[in-house]
Amino acid sequence: MKFFIDTANLAQIKEAKDLGILDGVTTNPSLMAKEGIVGTENVMAHYKAICEIVGKGDVSAEVISTDFDGMIAEGKVLAAINPNIVVKVPMIKDGIKAISWFTAKGIRTNCTLVFSAGQAILAAKAGATYLSPFVGRLDDISWDGMDLIAQIAHIYQTQNYKTEILAASVRNPLHIVKSAECGAHVVTCPLDAILGLLNHPLTDIGLAKFLADHKKANG
Repeated sequence: MKFFIDTANLAQIKEAKDLGILDGVTTNPSLMAKEGIVGTENVMAHYKAICEIVGKGDVSAEVISTDFDGMIAEGKVLAAINPNIVVKVPMIKDGIKAISWFTAKGIRTNCTLVFSAGQAILAAKAGATYLSPFVGRLDDISWDGMDLIAQIAHIYQTQNYKTEILAASVRNPLHIVKSAECGAHVVTCPLDAILGLLNHPLTDIGLAKFLADHKKANG
């Protein structure tokens, strides 16, 4: 399973890259605003900077428009920034139409804001490169987001769809582990959630004992 980090923070992206676990980045207008990146030129330059850090990995860049013509116009501009850009398109009627258009033109896409298996089927039929089910937001309304990941994974395998499942709205290390168990191809989350995978109390206890024994044996 690939690890993407969901951020526009260049320092966090570089940290993940230096750890050797970074496969890509997802971001959106809210994350850009959080970093104080405003204005079209600044946003485009920031996407370029992200791509330079990521290297060969994919970078999802989201359109703002919700109509077909607007999404196409924005998507073409975003795709021209760097070959690694994946155009992020919302799961709406015009979004599916736009994904079909982008697919025909060789522009890769990430269908976002997915909450059902039916939506996942439409996105795959349209040729989306990635599909982003929002597991955390489903959990918020007392649905099990992981059940959806497993259902989509089963459908995609049965139908031989090529779209990759990108588990989004992932908030903690358990979400990451469960996404892997349920068949997600990619998980995107804050860097803190990935770093949380490092932690276990028995690791801390074991390391402390090793260091104490080493100190005792070596005076």
